[in-house]
Amino acid sequence: MDGFGRGLVACDFRRAPSYQADVLVMGTGVAGALAALEAAEAGCEVAVVCKGSSSETNTAVAQGGVAVPLGPDDDVEAHVRDTMEVGQGLSEPEVVAGVVRGAREAVDRLEKWGMVWDADEGRPDLVLEGGHTHARILHARGDATGRAIQEVLVERMLRHPRVTVFEHTFAIDLLVDERGRCDGVLAQGEEGRPSVFRGGSVVLAAGGAGQVFRETTNPPSATGDGLAMAARAGAAIRDMEFVQFHPTTLYVAGATRFLVSETVRGAGAVLLDRDGRRFMTEEHPDAELAPRDVVARAIFRRMVETRDTAVWMDLSRIEGDARARFPAIAEICSFFGLDIRTDPIPVRPSAHYFVGGVETDFEGRTTLPGLYACGEAASSGLHGANRLGSNSLLEGLVLGAAAGRHAAADAHAVSMTRHPVPLEGPPAGGAGALHLDLEDMAVSLRSLMSRNAGIERTGTELADAGERLAFWRRYLLSFPLETPRAWEVANQLVVASMVVASARFRAESRGAHHRTDFPQRDDVRLRAHTRLAPPDRLSPVLGAALGAPS
Repeated sequence: MDGFGRGLVACDFRRAPSYQADVLVMGTGVAGALAALEAAEAGCEVAVVCKGSSSETNTAVAQGGVAVPLGPDDDVEAHVRDTMEVGQGLSEPEVVAGVVRGAREAVDRLEKWGMVWDADEGRPDLVLEGGHTHARILHARGDATGRAIQEVLVERMLRHPRVTVFEHTFAIDLLVDERGRCDGVLAQGEEGRPSVFRGGSVVLAAGGAGQVFRETTNPPSATGDGLAMAARAGAAIRDMEFVQFHPTTLYVAGATRFLVSETVRGAGAVLLDRDGRRFMTEEHPDAELAPRDVVARAIFRRMVETRDTAVWMDLSRIEGDARARFPAIAEICSFFGLDIRTDPIPVRPSAHYFVGGVETDFEGRTTLPGLYACGEAASSGLHGANRLGSNSLLEGLVLGAAAGRHAAADAHAVSMTRHPVPLEGPPAGGAGALHLDLEDMAVSLRSLMSRNAGIERTGTELADAGERLAFWRRYLLSFPLETPRAWEVANQLVVASMVVASARFRAESRGAHHRTDFPQRDDVRLRAHTRLAPPDRLSPVLGAALGAPS
């Protein structure tokens, strides 16, 4: 796992403008926005950095909803059991219980800020998703829950007098001071202007990395920048082999992979193969509502067996008007001439959610002092080996607020004793007149990961992927990296390498990780987290070398 620690910066930050805040937050999705608001309410001046607009996040495209035990026959204990069951032995019981217990308060807070959930005769319209034993999914605007939450949070964040949002600002690398404490970030704004942000504490909420795979439900911005920065800075990274593939994304050649929410199957839709045969009844007692990894693998195998590029989802069995219940899905399907009331729609699995991430405790602390993480960028212990549907927005609401609250307390405690390291000069570049085709490398990376480290994996395929990625990393880093796109591709290589290394180590099948050469779960040797961490914490400031994760 060589090469993770090399800094990426090839432009001179010594004369760049510097911004100072008590708490620095990277990311404006549900977790980042809650962290920023919580820190601001604690009296901190907060700077929020995002590489696009504040509304361009994974949260904004989340269709499903928020899992909350509100039904008359539901309770916290049942929700905890379901989460632990899907986590397959790796969910942390205290974290699961804490998040689920915090669900109602988190939802109440959103409602006070203006969030409106879909209702049925004045009561919350709770729906069922795979892996849940009760209907407990709150949703809004049918299948646009994430967008509704994003709008509420961003509007409140932008109005808060102690929060300043820096849009279109690409975070390149974390800063670590001479005591080994994270105290800022190097960034590049619009028109290539470099900048430095300093903070008493830093909250990483930069989302996941679906773009390391060829097909993903994630937006183009999901390139794993936060995960790669944290690894280079010396924070422990955990459970990167667990990448959840959503079973059902709309598959039309040449079109963006549009997620078809699990709530559609919860409402009664079924999966058919090319011959019109319903196959999930043969795979699991819960059929289409089995855990996501089960459904994704079943679809993958059926595609191989039938030599087809997709399976088919039949929504005609849904009671009432499916178009009214799922307006976003109906609209995108109609663009391709499909009426979801009568026409089966082609679907296939796509990379959806990184279960692993930066190792944290319940309060968002990482192993690197001063650095907090939350949301999809974090490995909090909630999801274990496989995420239960609609627990991710819940995690962002509860643990995003916790990270912001504790980051604020941490920033107050260190504000008078910080010793930032002065910025160094840029490293020399190397490859002369050779041309670097970034897009070709990105396409090759995504194809390799989908082929060798996708839904099903083998040790041989993973070893081959590891060798190729190591070569590509060495090659890429021989060039001076001067643009956000170059840094994105470098970050994707780091994240892909961590996924492959962790998957090679875990010689078993568990949750979202399936090895066809080790198809059984091994609770004797491998009921434990995988952990990537450098031997020493060293500053990554502008190219300083780190010990590689091991």
